[in-house]
Amino acid sequence: MSLGTLYVISAPSGAGKTSLVKALLERDEQIVVSVSHTTRAIRPGEIDGKAYNFTTREAFTQMVGEGVFLEYAEVFGNLYGTSQVWVREQLQAGRDVILEIDWQGAQQVRRLMPEMVSVFILPPSRDALLQRLTGRGQDSEEVIAGRMSQAVSEMSHYPEFDYLIINDDFDEALADMTSLFRGRRLRQEIQQQRHQNLLIDLLSIH
Repeated sequence: MSLGTLYVISAPSGAGKTSLVKALLERDEQIVVSVSHTTRAIRPGEIDGKAYNFTTREAFTQMVGEGVFLEYAEVFGNLYGTSQVWVREQLQAGRDVILEIDWQGAQQVRRLMPEMVSVFILPPSRDALLQRLTGRGQDSEEVIAGRMSQAVSEMSHYPEFDYLIINDDFDEALADMTSLFRGRRLRQEIQQQRHQNLLIDLLSIH
């Protein structure tokens, strides 16, 4: 049994997932975010191995055949995938791992690692979501309507997830996420592994 826990965090665009995960990482050093493999071209300022592990389509396809990925998907013509070996190494080292993927990716991961913990982040209302999707007001009504329709479709999958966090007040939502991660580390089987020597000493007859 690994000491770390695998978390899949999903949300519709505009729910604030990226900001919440970033803030969570800043306050908890035991958490890491998976670095995906991708076939898209590297952009100026990006470092291979940091934002993404950049690879060719041929190499990616070969890795798919070898069962390297926990999950993978094609988005706008580019392939993205999560390394199964890397995730398991992090978990064995006692780190909690976050995968920021959609509900379809979550289904793939659940088949290979059913012990994962899934979290879905929702906006406080449709109006709030629409306001966030509207952004700077530079997009057409048609584009915004398309984003809203996509978000509603994504949100319909919330029942597939273990936990729901409503991102109304950011600090409160962050506190909820922090409590979830800390609370799961207190499970008896995890604590038993982390504190074996202490438990043996406490129960031994001196």
